Amino acid sequence: MAKYILQTLLAILAKLTIWRFNPKVIGITGSVGKTSTRETVFAVLKTKYRVRQAEKNYNNEIGLPLTILNIPHYGKNFLAWGWGFVLSAFSLIKSKNSYPEILILEYGVDKPGDMDFLLNLAKPDIAVITAIGETPMHVENFKDPEGVISEKVKLIKCLGEDGYAILNHDDYVVYDIKNRTKGKVLTYGFEENAEVKAINYILKTTLDETLGEMPEGASFKINFKNKIIPVRMHGVLGKSNIYAALAAAAVGTVLDINLIKVSEALADLTPPAGRLRLLMGIKNSLILDDTYNAGPESTRLALETLKDAPGKRKIVILGDMLELGKYTEAAHRSIGDQAAEFADILVTVGVRAKFISDEANLKGLDKSQIFIFDSTDSARGFLDQLIKEGDLILVKGSQGMRMEKIVEEIMLNPERAKELLVRQEEYWFH
Repeated sequence: MAKYILQTLLAILAKLTIWRFNPKVIGITGSVGKTSTRETVFAVLKTKYRVRQAEKNYNNEIGLPLTILNIPHYGKNFLAWGWGFVLSAFSLIKSKNSYPEILILEYGVDKPGDMDFLLNLAKPDIAVITAIGETPMHVENFKDPEGVISEKVKLIKCLGEDGYAILNHDDYVVYDIKNRTKGKVLTYGFEENAEVKAINYILKTTLDETLGEMPEGASFKINFKNKIIPVRMHGVLGKSNIYAALAAAAVGTVLDINLIKVSEALADLTPPAGRLRLLMGIKNSLILDDTYNAGPESTRLALETLKDAPGKRKIVILGDMLELGKYTEAAHRSIGDQAAEFADILVTVGVRAKFISDEANLKGLDKSQIFIFDSTDSARGFLDQLIKEGDLILVKGSQGMRMEKIVEEIMLNPERAKELLVRQEEYWFH
């Protein structure tokens, strides 16, 4: 009952705020890369506009209105909630110049009807769909993958003729929905016919006296209407982050930000915590920290990134991918197949991830190079003896697996965990 009252009050205030200040709304959804895309779009747009983005993973029926109202989550502090509502109500009489020109909102979908609720609060002027993939996250809460797609596509179906749908050209699921909107469509990707296209993508490396060749960042060019602008992103690895950059460039072009400004903004970008962030590890190793969350498509991209990056040994540490329902075994086995192609060592964490181990072994990875654990806590103590100098280590798993605990165990400066890792807020430790 208390949650319903809270949700209702937040919804009322959020809708009033949107009505009063009428900001341009950029809505982002997908099964992969929502947060990275949101932060990259923010980095580009703040060069020209007053802009606000969602904090953390504020993308549901509570989080989205909190972003609109610019108040924190007060937990179980009812007095604080009351004060927050009072402040939000008084904000409605402020000057329009006191409110952002643009809101960048994530629209998270866990079950049928979620998108309808969020769109009732704020309809986008520009809608970005990142990637969905063949087996979307949260699919267990829907009848089938098409149910997830149908829910997410509502974000572009609500657009008017003046709206823009920014779509990932390379994800065939997303590209196939391009005709399901009245808005203008702008695509991005690596493939030839993408309108905002990445070309000449390479992973830049540097030489270290001890470690040898090390990954440094991404270099590529953006080609839009035959205008070609070089981009250099330090500390940013993998195509998943390039897709976020391309989506941001597409949004920027719609909002009249020239590509040179886009390139400059991307050069200053730091990857969000837990999204393929490069960290120094123990024993002169390197960690690719991708622990924010995991689904089949994001894990596939992370493995692709690890495969292409230099390292004396490639160590893959993967936790369960959750909320896949009847697709759980097939999805995990597909990841095991991919890891077996190049991994020197595979470590799996959780009962579902055992399918990864099993399939990797079937595809040729020797059992002596595979280590299986039931939980992050049971894996942590073992890793110190496993890691050697020059190792490049990918750590990834669903949020519920808390794989950032493993990163904390093997990172060079664990005292900086609160600064560098995901889920370091106090409530995650209770």
